Amino acid sequence: MAQIIDGKKIAAKVRGEIAAECAELLKKGIQPGLAVIIVGDDPASKVYVRNKKKACEEVGFHSEVYELPEATTEDELLALVGRLNNDDRIHGILVQLPLPRHLNDDIIIANIDPKKDVDAFHPVNVGKIMIGNYDFLPCTPAGVMVMLKECGIDPAGKECVVVGRSNIVGKPQAMLLLHANGTVTVCHSKTKNLADVTRRADILVVAIGKADFITGDMVKDGAVVIDVGMNRRPDGKLTGDVDFASVEPKASFITPVPGGVGPMTITMLLQNTLTSAKRVAGTPPRA
Repeated sequence: MAQIIDGKKIAAKVRGEIAAECAELLKKGIQPGLAVIIVGDDPASKVYVRNKKKACEEVGFHSEVYELPEATTEDELLALVGRLNNDDRIHGILVQLPLPRHLNDDIIIANIDPKKDVDAFHPVNVGKIMIGNYDFLPCTPAGVMVMLKECGIDPAGKECVVVGRSNIVGKPQAMLLLHANGTVTVCHSKTKNLADVTRRADILVVAIGKADFITGDMVKDGAVVIDVGMNRRPDGKLTGDVDFASVEPKASFITPVPGGVGPMTITMLLQNTLTSAKRVAGTPPRA
Protein backbone atom coordinates (compact mmCIF):
# COMPACT_ATOMS: atom_id res chain seq x y z
CA MET A 1 0.00 0.00 0.00
CA ALA A 2 1.58 3.26 -1.16
CA GLN A 3 1.83 6.43 0.88
CA ILE A 4 -0.24 9.11 -0.84
CA ILE A 5 1.70 12.32 -1.57
CA ASP A 6 -0.80 15.02 -0.63
CA GLY A 7 -0.15 17.91 -3.03
CA LYS A 8 -2.82 20.07 -1.41
CA LYS A 9 -1.18 19.77 2.01
CA ILE A 10 2.32 20.47 0.73
CA ALA A 11 1.10 23.38 -1.39
CA ALA A 12 -0.69 24.90 1.62
CA LYS A 13 2.53 24.72 3.65
CA VAL A 14 4.61 26.37 0.93
CA ARG A 15 1.98 29.05 0.31
CA GLY A 16 2.02 29.87 4.01
CA GLU A 17 5.77 30.43 3.80
CA ILE A 18 5.31 32.58 0.68
CA ALA A 19 2.62 34.68 2.39
CA ALA A 20 4.94 35.28 5.35
CA GLU A 21 7.76 36.42 3.08
CA CYS A 22 5.34 38.62 1.13
CA ALA A 23 4.36 40.31 4.40
CA GLU A 24 8.04 41.08 5.08
CA LEU A 25 8.44 42.56 1.61
CA LEU A 26 5.37 44.73 2.12
CA LYS A 27 7.13 46.30 5.10
CA LYS A 28 9.80 47.44 2.64
CA GLY A 29 7.17 48.88 0.31
CA ILE A 30 7.36 46.08 -2.24
CA GLN A 31 4.33 43.97 -3.14
CA PRO A 32 5.03 41.02 -5.46
CA GLY A 33 3.06 41.53 -8.66
CA LEU A 34 1.98 38.99 -11.28
CA ALA A 35 0.45 39.81 -14.66
CA VAL A 36 -1.38 37.05 -16.53
CA ILE A 37 -2.35 37.43 -20.19
CA ILE A 38 -4.96 35.21 -21.80
CA VAL A 39 -5.93 35.44 -25.46
CA GLY A 40 -9.21 33.93 -26.63
CA ASP A 41 -11.94 31.96 -24.85
CA ASP A 42 -10.42 28.57 -24.10
CA PRO A 43 -12.47 27.33 -21.09
CA ALA A 44 -9.62 25.40 -19.45
CA SER A 45 -7.29 28.38 -19.76
CA LYS A 46 -9.89 30.64 -18.17
CA VAL A 47 -10.15 28.28 -15.18
CA TYR A 48 -6.36 28.26 -14.78
CA VAL A 49 -6.23 32.05 -14.91
CA ARG A 50 -8.97 32.41 -12.28
CA ASN A 51 -7.10 30.00 -10.02
CA LYS A 52 -3.88 31.97 -10.41
CA LYS A 53 -5.60 35.24 -9.55
CA LYS A 54 -7.20 33.66 -6.46
CA ALA A 55 -3.84 32.22 -5.36
CA CYS A 56 -2.23 35.66 -5.65
CA GLU A 57 -4.91 37.17 -3.43
CA GLU A 58 -4.43 34.43 -0.83
CA VAL A 59 -0.73 35.20 -0.33
CA GLY A 60 -0.97 38.99 -0.60
CA PHE A 61 0.31 39.53 -4.14
CA HIS A 62 -0.80 42.22 -6.54
CA SER A 63 -2.27 40.60 -9.66
CA GLU A 64 -3.45 41.83 -13.03
CA VAL A 65 -5.33 39.75 -15.60
CA TYR A 66 -5.51 40.83 -19.24
CA GLU A 67 -8.23 39.01 -21.17
CA LEU A 68 -7.68 39.72 -24.86
CA PRO A 69 -9.99 38.79 -27.74
CA GLU A 70 -9.20 35.89 -30.05
CA ALA A 71 -8.47 38.33 -32.89
CA THR A 72 -5.64 40.08 -31.02
CA THR A 73 -2.68 40.61 -33.36
CA GLU A 74 0.91 39.68 -32.60
CA ASP A 75 1.90 43.35 -32.57
CA GLU A 76 -0.84 44.14 -30.03
CA LEU A 77 0.21 41.30 -27.77
CA LEU A 78 3.91 42.22 -28.01
CA ALA A 79 3.05 45.83 -27.16
CA LEU A 80 1.32 44.69 -23.97
CA VAL A 81 4.22 42.43 -23.04
CA GLY A 82 6.63 45.32 -23.61
CA ARG A 83 4.60 47.61 -21.36
CA LEU A 84 4.54 45.01 -18.58
CA ASN A 85 8.29 44.48 -18.97
CA ASN A 86 8.71 48.14 -18.01
CA ASP A 87 6.11 48.20 -15.23
CA ASP A 88 7.86 48.28 -11.84
CA ARG A 89 4.73 46.95 -10.09
CA ILE A 90 4.94 43.71 -12.09
CA HIS A 91 7.58 41.15 -11.12
CA GLY A 92 6.21 38.22 -13.09
CA ILE A 93 4.62 37.95 -16.53
CA LEU A 94 2.76 34.85 -17.68
CA VAL A 95 1.20 34.38 -21.09
CA GLN A 96 -1.34 31.57 -20.83
CA LEU A 97 -0.71 28.83 -23.39
CA PRO A 98 -1.88 27.64 -25.82
CA LEU A 99 -2.26 30.84 -27.82
CA PRO A 100 -4.54 31.06 -30.87
CA ARG A 101 -2.92 29.59 -33.98
CA HIS A 102 -2.16 32.92 -35.62
CA LEU A 103 0.13 33.87 -32.71
CA ASN A 104 3.63 32.41 -32.41
CA ASP A 105 4.29 31.12 -28.88
CA ASP A 106 8.07 31.25 -29.34
CA ILE A 107 8.10 34.89 -30.44
CA ILE A 108 5.86 36.01 -27.58
CA ILE A 109 7.86 34.13 -24.94
CA ALA A 110 11.16 35.44 -26.32
CA ASN A 111 9.90 39.00 -25.81
CA ILE A 112 9.17 38.56 -22.09
CA ASP A 113 11.94 40.02 -19.92
CA PRO A 114 13.83 36.91 -18.66
CA LYS A 115 13.86 38.47 -15.19
CA LYS A 116 10.06 38.45 -15.23
CA ASP A 117 9.61 35.12 -17.02
CA VAL A 118 8.07 33.25 -14.08
CA ASP A 119 7.11 30.29 -16.28
CA ALA A 120 10.85 29.86 -17.05
CA PHE A 121 10.13 29.30 -20.73
CA HIS A 122 12.41 32.04 -22.13
CA PRO A 123 15.50 30.59 -23.92
CA VAL A 124 17.76 32.42 -21.46
CA ASN A 125 16.08 30.73 -18.49
CA VAL A 126 16.03 27.36 -20.26
CA GLY A 127 19.79 27.66 -20.76
CA LYS A 128 20.33 28.56 -17.11
CA ILE A 129 18.38 25.48 -16.04
CA MET A 130 20.59 23.34 -18.29
CA ILE A 131 23.79 24.48 -16.56
CA GLY A 132 22.22 24.50 -13.09
CA ASN A 133 22.62 28.24 -12.45
CA TYR A 134 19.00 29.32 -12.65
CA ASP A 135 16.79 32.12 -11.36
CA PHE A 136 13.45 30.40 -12.00
CA LEU A 137 12.33 26.82 -12.57
CA PRO A 138 9.35 25.67 -14.65
CA CYS A 139 6.49 25.43 -12.22
CA THR A 140 5.41 21.81 -12.56
CA PRO A 141 8.89 20.20 -12.45
CA ALA A 142 9.82 22.50 -9.56
CA GLY A 143 6.68 21.39 -7.73
CA VAL A 144 7.61 17.75 -8.22
CA MET A 145 11.03 18.35 -6.67
CA VAL A 146 9.47 20.08 -3.65
CA MET A 147 7.10 17.14 -3.18
CA LEU A 148 9.99 14.66 -3.25
CA LYS A 149 11.89 16.76 -0.71
CA GLU A 150 8.89 17.06 1.60
CA CYS A 151 8.52 13.27 1.57
CA GLY A 152 12.21 12.71 2.32
CA ILE A 153 12.87 11.18 -1.11
CA ASP A 154 16.40 11.91 -2.35
CA PRO A 155 16.97 11.21 -6.08
CA ALA A 156 20.75 10.89 -5.57
CA GLY A 157 21.98 7.59 -6.93
CA LYS A 158 18.48 6.42 -7.87
CA GLU A 159 17.19 5.29 -11.26
CA CYS A 160 14.86 8.09 -12.36
CA VAL A 161 12.66 7.61 -15.42
CA VAL A 162 10.70 10.47 -16.99
CA VAL A 163 7.99 9.48 -19.47
CA GLY A 164 7.46 12.49 -21.74
CA ARG A 165 9.85 14.98 -23.33
CA SER A 166 7.90 18.23 -23.54
CA ASN A 167 9.67 21.54 -23.06
CA ILE A 168 7.24 22.37 -20.25
CA VAL A 169 7.58 19.24 -18.10
CA GLY A 170 9.59 16.30 -19.43
CA LYS A 171 12.89 17.93 -20.41
CA PRO A 172 13.21 20.29 -17.43
CA GLN A 173 12.09 17.51 -15.06
CA ALA A 174 14.92 15.34 -16.34
CA MET A 175 17.41 18.16 -15.78
CA LEU A 176 16.24 18.81 -12.22
CA LEU A 177 16.52 15.12 -11.33
CA LEU A 178 19.97 15.09 -12.90
CA HIS A 179 20.98 18.17 -10.86
CA ALA A 180 19.81 16.20 -7.81
CA ASN A 181 22.27 13.43 -8.78
CA GLY A 182 19.69 11.01 -10.09
CA THR A 183 20.52 8.67 -12.98
CA VAL A 184 17.95 9.81 -15.52
CA THR A 185 16.31 8.14 -18.52
CA VAL A 186 13.82 10.05 -20.68
CA CYS A 187 11.18 8.00 -22.53
CA HIS A 188 8.96 9.14 -25.38
CA SER A 189 6.83 7.90 -28.27
CA LYS A 190 9.83 6.32 -30.03
CA THR A 191 11.10 4.45 -26.96
CA LYS A 192 11.23 0.69 -27.56
CA ASN A 193 10.13 -1.74 -24.86
CA LEU A 194 8.85 1.10 -22.68
CA ALA A 195 7.70 -1.19 -19.88
CA ASP A 196 11.21 -2.63 -19.54
CA VAL A 197 12.51 0.90 -18.95
CA THR A 198 9.79 2.03 -16.55
CA ARG A 199 10.23 -1.13 -14.46
CA ARG A 200 13.80 -0.02 -13.71
CA ALA A 201 12.64 3.22 -12.11
CA ASP A 202 13.09 3.97 -8.45
CA ILE A 203 11.41 7.30 -9.22
CA LEU A 204 8.96 7.36 -12.12
CA VAL A 205 7.58 10.70 -13.38
CA VAL A 206 4.85 10.42 -16.01
CA ALA A 207 3.83 13.38 -18.18
CA ILE A 208 2.49 12.25 -21.55
CA GLY A 209 -1.19 13.21 -21.55
CA LYS A 210 -2.59 9.69 -22.03
CA ALA A 211 -5.19 8.61 -19.51
CA ASP A 212 -4.25 5.62 -17.31
CA PHE A 213 -1.36 4.75 -19.63
CA ILE A 214 1.08 3.45 -17.01
CA THR A 215 -0.27 0.24 -15.46
CA GLY A 216 0.83 -1.87 -12.52
CA ASP A 217 2.83 -4.31 -14.64
CA MET A 218 5.01 -1.39 -15.82
CA VAL A 219 6.12 -0.39 -12.31
CA LYS A 220 8.53 -2.16 -9.99
CA ASP A 221 7.71 -2.83 -6.37
CA GLY A 222 8.54 0.09 -4.10
CA ALA A 223 8.81 2.71 -6.83
CA VAL A 224 7.94 6.36 -6.21
CA VAL A 225 5.35 7.30 -8.85
CA ILE A 226 4.66 10.94 -9.75
CA ASP A 227 1.68 11.44 -12.06
CA VAL A 228 1.75 14.81 -13.83
CA GLY A 229 -1.12 13.95 -16.17
CA MET A 230 -4.55 15.52 -16.06
CA ASN A 231 -7.11 13.89 -18.34
CA ARG A 232 -10.88 13.72 -18.38
CA ARG A 233 -12.60 10.37 -18.82
CA PRO A 234 -15.77 10.00 -20.92
CA ASP A 235 -17.78 10.04 -17.67
CA GLY A 236 -16.32 13.47 -16.84
CA LYS A 237 -14.06 12.31 -14.01
CA LEU A 238 -10.43 13.45 -13.89
CA THR A 239 -7.65 10.92 -14.13
CA GLY A 240 -3.91 11.03 -14.58
CA ASP A 241 -1.48 9.27 -16.90
CA VAL A 242 -1.10 6.50 -14.31
CA ASP A 243 -3.71 3.81 -13.69
CA PHE A 244 -3.91 4.52 -9.97
CA ALA A 245 -5.86 1.36 -9.07
CA SER A 246 -3.24 -1.04 -10.42
CA VAL A 247 -0.11 0.99 -9.63
CA GLU A 248 -0.89 2.14 -6.07
CA PRO A 249 -0.54 -1.34 -4.48
CA LYS A 250 3.00 -1.67 -5.90
CA ALA A 251 4.33 1.83 -5.25
CA SER A 252 5.95 3.13 -2.06
CA PHE A 253 4.74 6.68 -2.74
CA ILE A 254 2.24 7.91 -5.33
CA THR A 255 0.53 11.16 -6.26
CA PRO A 256 -3.24 11.18 -6.78
CA VAL A 257 -5.10 12.96 -9.57
CA PRO A 258 -6.56 15.38 -8.72
CA GLY A 259 -4.85 16.66 -5.57
CA GLY A 260 -1.29 15.66 -6.35
CA VAL A 261 1.03 17.64 -8.60
CA GLY A 262 -1.67 20.10 -9.72
CA PRO A 263 -1.80 22.27 -6.57
CA MET A 264 2.00 22.58 -6.63
CA THR A 265 2.14 24.12 -10.10
CA ILE A 266 0.46 27.41 -9.19
CA THR A 267 2.30 27.39 -5.86
CA MET A 268 5.64 27.38 -7.65
CA LEU A 269 4.41 30.18 -9.91
CA LEU A 270 3.89 32.20 -6.74
CA GLN A 271 7.37 31.18 -5.57
CA ASN A 272 8.93 32.39 -8.82
CA THR A 273 7.09 35.71 -8.59
CA LEU A 274 8.26 36.11 -5.00
CA THR A 275 11.84 35.35 -6.07
CA SER A 276 11.62 38.08 -8.71
CA ALA A 277 10.27 40.60 -6.21
CA LYS A 278 12.97 39.70 -3.68
CA ARG A 279 15.61 40.37 -6.31
CA VAL A 280 14.24 43.89 -6.67
CA ALA A 281 14.31 44.24 -2.88
CA GLY A 282 17.87 42.94 -2.69
CA THR A 283 16.78 40.01 -0.54
CA PRO A 284 18.40 36.56 -1.07
CA PRO A 285 16.01 33.96 -2.51
CA ARG A 286 14.68 31.26 -0.16
CA ALA A 287 16.64 28.01 -0.39
